[in-house]
Amino acid sequence: MAKMAAALGSVATLATEPGEDAFRKLFRFYRQSRPGTADLGGVIDFSAAQTTRGTGPGAHKVVRSQLSVSSVSDHDAHRAGLQPVSKWRAYGLEGYPGFIFIPNPFLPGYQWHWVKQCLKLYSQKPNVCNLDKHMTKEETQDLWEQSKEFLRYKEVNKRRPRSLLEKLRWVTLGYHYNWDSKKYSADHYTPFPSDLAFLSEQVAAACGFQGFRAEAGILNYYRLDSTLGIHVDRSELDHSKPLLSFSFGQSAIFLLGGLKRDEAPTAMFMHSGDIMVMSGFSRLLNHAVPKVLPSSEGESLPCCLETPLPAVLPRDAVVECCSVEDWQVCASYLKTARVNMTVRQVLATDQDFPLEPMVENKRDITTEGFCHLDDENSQVKRTRLNPDS
Repeated sequence: MAKMAAALGSVATLATEPGEDAFRKLFRFYRQSRPGTADLGGVIDFSAAQTTRGTGPGAHKVVRSQLSVSSVSDHDAHRAGLQPVSKWRAYGLEGYPGFIFIPNPFLPGYQWHWVKQCLKLYSQKPNVCNLDKHMTKEETQDLWEQSKEFLRYKEVNKRRPRSLLEKLRWVTLGYHYNWDSKKYSADHYTPFPSDLAFLSEQVAAACGFQGFRAEAGILNYYRLDSTLGIHVDRSELDHSKPLLSFSFGQSAIFLLGGLKRDEAPTAMFMHSGDIMVMSGFSRLLNHAVPKVLPSSEGESLPCCLETPLPAVLPRDAVVECCSVEDWQVCASYLKTARVNMTVRQVLATDQDFPLEPMVENKRDITTEGFCHLDDENSQVKRTRLNPDS
């Protein structure tokens, strides 16, 4: 409690910049925060299974959330690499109806599959990534193959140029998000990964959303100096379905605010394996990631990633084996990075995209737009990096 009071005091004394709203002020505070100090005393840690936090600005009571245990069989949960839903812990926050936080429900070792998919498979064509703006399709055809040797010997030669995987900031799946128009369209679609769709369907069903369809995904690849600007995810045509978020790798601070930016947000940790669900009232709230937290033990992996994926998997599992060589590459990457998968349903049942007038000289949306993930070396202003704002 003393740490929380100190943190809130530090926020209160932080000078407000001209035109700065309450959300932006806290975003700046946590972006500049120092791990291991009282700066992070006001950040909620759901993995500690706490039931309450303080009463200062932005603090809310943590409550238990009820899950629909019977909606997902133990077998289907295992197929996706998840513990039985009866063993999950789920929390909410007073003042944020529809927000559900599930601290790491994955079975030991099964995060390996999802990390490998993000780095090795989902980054491949025909999926779209930020590198497409500056490189040809041939140059970005297989980022994994072009990067794996660099990453495998990363610690031997730390002065080497960054590999293409280390330059990756985002990948889109399914209906590909257009960063310029802030829209999805029927003519810019590639098949959504079946394994990620199955995982998403099980999590959504456990949270009471049976029939959820995974139609679009945005994967964010964070370096230690990366941030995700303040934004609202409103481009999907059906807001009655939840937004699912899966985190892997280094921990980060997540800020969940209100409908307007003059409402101070609540800060919480996101650790490897954690899942967040934003639905109902919370589906259209402002949120951001101001800081990725380096490991307190230097360049190391979270403990939950040290356990290998079992050699024998269920016969009908959507999870695949991960070779020692592949995991060496993934582990090297994650020692200084985190990956986040967000999955959305774009259209309501039986809904189609609205017809839009043809525009002459239409730009190629696979190569234009800008990344909404920022880092300290970016030359793009942060105010431009907020999708759906």
